[in-house]
Amino acid sequence: MKFVTAFYKDQTFVGIVDYEETGVLLLNQAEEIRGGKSDFPASMTECIALGDTFIEKVNDLLAWIEKQGAASQLYLPLKEVTLLAPIPRPEKNIFCVGKNYAEHAIEMGSVEDIPEHVMVFTKAPTTVVGPNELVLNHQNVTNQLDYEGELAVIIGKRGRAIKKEEALDFVFGYSIINDVTARDLQSRHKQFFIGKSLDTTCPFGPWIVHKSMITNPNGLDIETRINGEVRQTSNTKNFIFQIEEVISVLSRGMTLEPGDIIATGTPAGVGKGFKPSKFLRPGDQMEIRIEKIGTLRNVIEK
Repeated sequence: MKFVTAFYKDQTFVGIVDYEETGVLLLNQAEEIRGGKSDFPASMTECIALGDTFIEKVNDLLAWIEKQGAASQLYLPLKEVTLLAPIPRPEKNIFCVGKNYAEHAIEMGSVEDIPEHVMVFTKAPTTVVGPNELVLNHQNVTNQLDYEGELAVIIGKRGRAIKKEEALDFVFGYSIINDVTARDLQSRHKQFFIGKSLDTTCPFGPWIVHKSMITNPNGLDIETRINGEVRQTSNTKNFIFQIEEVISVLSRGMTLEPGDIIATGTPAGVGKGFKPSKFLRPGDQMEIRIEKIGTLRNVIEK
């Protein structure tokens, strides 16, 4: 299942995109047609917090639709809705893993920059925008805006001191994040927060793919294109720290909660890594594709 947050007729809905990625089922709307009322939560975070109960309710609704042969009446053309970020306003900062591909660590410094322990920084919730939304160029504060295509992990249930062998049980699903970064601010302020947290610099989406559709998140092809040019290409099997370890390390003394988002790091090929650098320019089109998830597209403000 591919879960979306969609804006339709001045309302925001949680929905499901069909297999062909051409239609969307708005859960509350469909449930009201079935029974006259709906008790699906209004937000993705609230839905995720229901855990298995949410998935069971969705499966029950889908089974009824199939039995009634009502898919053609209940699924809306995807082009008629506006997809927002799957979680439009996260309740916490986005957890971001730094230098989680050896080749990226080297392009940003040297072999000595390959970390021995999980490196984590965060992005503010106000950075989040959805697929096809404009990313501000922020030319008043930076001239070194860069892209970073990353697999995103969405936590599905509350946990602390999570064992590595149990970590994937705490995942709800997977998505895509573009960790847009102001490199000059990142360098100037030493800590990453300001350079990583400019408004609109966390494109996220286009949907969350439920974990049942991805058996091995540590083995997915990932590619970033800028204006059609391939800049990043790798596979999450090249993680230095696999998802299970990242979740375990984060949760050792910190409670992870439903709706928490973890960006798992970016491969080599960022703009700063080229000689000369290839920073983003106004009007640039960014596309990040991850196997079994889809493509996240955004444009830099002209």
